[in-house]
Amino acid sequence: MNLAAIIDHTLLKPDATAVQIEKLCQEARDYSFASVCLNPVYVSLAARLLAGSPVKVCTVIGFPLGAICSEDKAEEARRAIANGAEELDMVLAIGAAKSGDWQTVETDIMSVCLVAGEQAIVKVILETCLLSDEEIVSACLCAQKAGAAYVKTSTGFSTGGATEHHVQLMRKTVGATMGVKASGGIRSAAAALAMVEAGANRLGTSSGPLIVQETGSPLAESKIIPQN
Repeated sequence: MNLAAIIDHTLLKPDATAVQIEKLCQEARDYSFASVCLNPVYVSLAARLLAGSPVKVCTVIGFPLGAICSEDKAEEARRAIANGAEELDMVLAIGAAKSGDWQTVETDIMSVCLVAGEQAIVKVILETCLLSDEEIVSACLCAQKAGAAYVKTSTGFSTGGATEHHVQLMRKTVGATMGVKASGGIRSAAAALAMVEAGANRLGTSSGPLIVQETGSPLAESKIIPQN
């Protein structure tokens, strides 16, 4: 497996245009990225542009704060899947996590996982920069119990992005049974490879083409933990 195959080519800026999304999708095809990750408004467009290609359409749910009702997250997920999304990166109920209300956190994640079913995989964005190590562990366990496929570090819109420490902690907590996605601040091949070394098997970045060009060689198979 090469590095491109684990990159979610990302454009989540609020001022992203249709032309930029078209470029994102073309780059994803050219580099054979795992997916494009974009805001829900562009899911239909991306699904049309990527039809017939192996590149998945990934969108975000409850983004970027996670502070909407579980019913609204479920409805966002339902609409996204209907429009062609195959991967859903949902934001954790961060306030509930900070309050220690882990039942609410788990129920919130489950509301999206139930909608996703067999149609889409769910990645749970923890926003690790806002959580303690103990809270990260608890959030990972909630995601695992709720049926998510991945835990993910960051939205890229808060106070910090992915760190090797947090990725290592997440991987240690979920073991090999779940994916770990590192995102936020990954702008070079060195940073990408460091996250893989720490335990990530998916990378969210807007710098995918640059990263692949910098590596110029496939990633060692032994460094990739199989996905669900």
